[in-house]
Amino acid sequence: MSHLPAPDVTAREFWASERMAADLAPAIAQAERSLGTPWPEARASQFARFWRDGDRKDYEGGVIARQRRLTYAAVAALHTGDERLVDEVVDGVILLCEQSTWCWAAHEHAHGRSGYVVADVTDPCLDLGAGEVAAQLAWVDHLLGPAIDDRAPGVRARIRHETRQRVLRPFTHRRDWWWLGVDRPLMNWSPWIQGNVLAAALALEDDAARRRHIVDLVDEGIAAYWDSLPADGGVDEGYHYWWQGVARALEAQDLLDRARGREPGLPAPSDAGAARAETIRQVVAFPHRMHLGGEWYVGVADSPARPIWTWPWNLVHSWARRVGDDEAARHAASHRGRPEILWDERVTLSRAVLMLSDDEWTALPANTAPPLVGEVWLPETQVALARSRPGSGEGVAVAVKGGHNGENHNHNDVGEVLVALDGVPVVVDAGKPTYRAGTFGEDRYEQWPMRSAWHNVPLVRGVEQAPGTEFAARSMTAGTGSTWAARLDLAGAYPVPGLHAWWREVTLDRAAESVTVRDEWSFDDDPDGGPPTALHWLLAGDVELDAAAGHATVRHAAGRPPAEVRSLRITWDREAVDPALEVREIDDDELAAVWGERLTRLSLTTHEESRAGTSTVRLDAV
Repeated sequence: MSHLPAPDVTAREFWASERMAADLAPAIAQAERSLGTPWPEARASQFARFWRDGDRKDYEGGVIARQRRLTYAAVAALHTGDERLVDEVVDGVILLCEQSTWCWAAHEHAHGRSGYVVADVTDPCLDLGAGEVAAQLAWVDHLLGPAIDDRAPGVRARIRHETRQRVLRPFTHRRDWWWLGVDRPLMNWSPWIQGNVLAAALALEDDAARRRHIVDLVDEGIAAYWDSLPADGGVDEGYHYWWQGVARALEAQDLLDRARGREPGLPAPSDAGAARAETIRQVVAFPHRMHLGGEWYVGVADSPARPIWTWPWNLVHSWARRVGDDEAARHAASHRGRPEILWDERVTLSRAVLMLSDDEWTALPANTAPPLVGEVWLPETQVALARSRPGSGEGVAVAVKGGHNGENHNHNDVGEVLVALDGVPVVVDAGKPTYRAGTFGEDRYEQWPMRSAWHNVPLVRGVEQAPGTEFAARSMTAGTGSTWAARLDLAGAYPVPGLHAWWREVTLDRAAESVTVRDEWSFDDDPDGGPPTALHWLLAGDVELDAAAGHATVRHAAGRPPAEVRSLRITWDREAVDPALEVREIDDDELAAVWGERLTRLSLTTHEESRAGTSTVRLDAV
């Protein structure tokens, strides 16, 4: 008996309904187009590329396409009951069961131990990829088990065997996986993997004692994850990884409640439970607090400013109602009625089915307005945001980031300033490039999107910020006085001898729709004639420089009608700095999906180095 939610294929009134026919139409059409065509491949030579030339996308792309086809076939079979589609599901299941490894190449531990460029099938690695396959097979078994038994007896036994060998036993028999917090801080891997392990155990582990043991371990693991998060609800990995960390933990919490026979809700009352409940209340608010307008969000670390995938907003809506956060619920509801939420390229079977079976979500009207809160200050995460027109995507919004350079998915970006105009980022963080072999290796900070030289922070006497937790902001504050302001000292982020302080103050004049960035620095010594200091600004859109006038204008249309597009004018002291533009052509698919063909860096290089100085840059909507 499965312990997962959502009705199975025998609930014909539910799955064969007219509403399902409409909601599932894109998936059914895709599943029927795929019938009789070759399944996507996942070849050993593709797997080996990670160690040969650094590419991981080729192999992962094939695996993901294979799983996506299985998801479409599964939901199409649920609706139609068509035996051809059930056979398609069986084919997809067996392909996954015969795949040598469910681990993604970038995470396989056989290479480090043996030098292999293929998986060691005798020593399964439990990573994100393995968890995803186990969970998908669990949901296929739960939803279509009776139909599979009718068409292909023995397939469900194969699912159980492979999942026990590759996922459930490695989870219970080895407790030194680094993502459990062994010698490393917890991050998004922990709830992502453990939630998928839990789903697999609830559907596929027939031994009640072993199932209870897994539930107990996951319960401990998810509690540890909640305890690891800051009380302000911030996620240092950014908005994108909120969905693959916090959201995964919320999904796991729902399954834990079901496994324990509890009503869905916050952790049970106790000292620890109360603290976790408050943390959950805060993290549920994080997505709407980072919203700039439309499709755009504050992008920090490896988080793209415009999501490259869509997400299951019903989850946020459900938890927002539980914690009593009307703004978070409104923000989630603003995504209701967008069909791509269900059927983007990375849709998972569990998330699609849970959205389809969420009656309160499906009953919501479309076109709810998001809250677009006036200001946000997360003191532990050290991220602040303010907008000139609270409740509207129009006007100017500014975000400031402090923190340190040892954060999860870190970029060297302490003191970064981001500015959006009418909901569209103009002064930007490049965000997440396509992951390759070196992305998380020793040469991570050789890649331009991660370096501070390509963030909106100073280049101090020719020196960039350094990675590591010790390179951090000092004394950041943010809030409203006569105007909104954020202030922090960046000096600690730079390995520059003699740098005493570098105070950055960012103010927003709401009435004037103007942001002012004032830098004030001091050294313990005189300059030694080395490279000069420069202030960098990474810009999206069309940029025009008027050096003689001391300003540049940036215009980023982002799909708006030309008559509605305003510009951001950046002004500086032309007597103190030399301006220059450098165009960065984008040849990375994931960056291009957000920014298009290019970004432009504006460098304001000081004329003279001194022991102390100031610089003021204004950014005005025009």
